[in-house]
Amino acid sequence: MYQPPHFREDRLEVQHGLIRAHPFGMLVTLGSTGLVANPVPFVLDAAASAKGTLRAHLSRANPQWRDFDPAQEALVIFQGADSYITPSWYETKRETGKVVPTWNYAIVQAYGTLKVMDDTEWLTRQTDALTAQHEASQPQPWAASDAPPAFIAAHLKGIVGIEIEISRIEGKWKVSQNRPETDRIGVAAGLRASESEAAQSMADLVDVYGAKARD
Repeated sequence: MYQPPHFREDRLEVQHGLIRAHPFGMLVTLGSTGLVANPVPFVLDAAASAKGTLRAHLSRANPQWRDFDPAQEALVIFQGADSYITPSWYETKRETGKVVPTWNYAIVQAYGTLKVMDDTEWLTRQTDALTAQHEASQPQPWAASDAPPAFIAAHLKGIVGIEIEISRIEGKWKVSQNRPETDRIGVAAGLRASESEAAQSMADLVDVYGAKARD
């Protein structure tokens, strides 16, 4: 990933935070016909390895778990908040006019060797962890025990687990920290005027990283 120094985010806890907040990653592998990509919800186990371990499952009918090069790293892309940034929000536009549109975003790319986990006990733990993670906010959280055991067992037979111990991880937070403070203030204000949740999240990032830029 192209990484200008002022956009790098190397803090592992921040990278992990984005993965947990946006766990629907894009799994990219190299297969016999070229690159293959599928969107997959992941569970991150930060304690399982130095940089964390990603776990997920694929449909057994999905050829990606069979057709990948084990000698090549897999890539998982986690996309955080993103937003179009209009030059009209910049004070510099009023001062010189020398501005252009851009796009702000936060993203994490995690790499590692993909392992296939075709084991019922492993799949049960993984699906239970994934369910618990996303049901926690529900008034009455659903659990696999709410369904008939035979029904769950049949579903488990239709999936295959994957595990990726992260060998390297990159974070990029392009959130206007390269702009003058007056421009950052304008960007945050412009974003907050929107009703979009993504715009509000990006405004928060502009404020946080803007404060770091001042330090």
